[in-house]
Amino acid sequence: MLFEDTYKTITGSAEGLFKDKGSKFFAYAYPIEDESEVKDLVDQLKKEHFKAVHHCYAYRLGQDRTNFRVNDDGEPSGSAGKPILNVLLSKDITNILVVVVRYFGGTLLGVPGLINAYKTATQEALAEAEIIEKTVNEIYEVRFEFVQMNDVMKVVKEFGLKVKNQLFDNQCTLQLEFRRNMTNQIIGKLEKIEPIEIEHIATV
Repeated sequence: MLFEDTYKTITGSAEGLFKDKGSKFFAYAYPIEDESEVKDLVDQLKKEHFKAVHHCYAYRLGQDRTNFRVNDDGEPSGSAGKPILNVLLSKDITNILVVVVRYFGGTLLGVPGLINAYKTATQEALAEAEIIEKTVNEIYEVRFEFVQMNDVMKVVKEFGLKVKNQLFDNQCTLQLEFRRNMTNQIIGKLEKIEPIEIEHIATV
């Protein structure tokens, strides 16, 4: 198959906690759809945990899972953000932000200790989260004449397509949503109806 049409994410926020030699690592997992949400969520935690020394995070976005970023927030390079991201990669979760807030306990943990702490705190938060699998869907707009209505609706019924929007007049418009792996089959059937215009609107 050329591409996957499913991805895993979390349904809602979740929290976890890990302690080591007096240091406390509070992990917060959030479902996100866009990079613009990251700053607000991190800032919110900085206000709540203003006495904490570090607010490290990693996020992963997109159904193709290619958009990600890590932030060590003053911890030794690679000791915080990357271990958080590695847990997201190992569980193959996307559209997620995990922030780990650290309160220093007075004893240095060293880089191996930090890596373990940030990784474990993240795992604790994800253990509390509900992880679900979602399908990658396509939305197409179909424009046709009223006399083609029956032919178009036959295809809609045959594949059980979700109608997002509709306008019925002499010229009719339907916005249809369906799973990505059905695209070639559905578009192939619709293209046999003449005259018809089909336009890709979005991937969701």
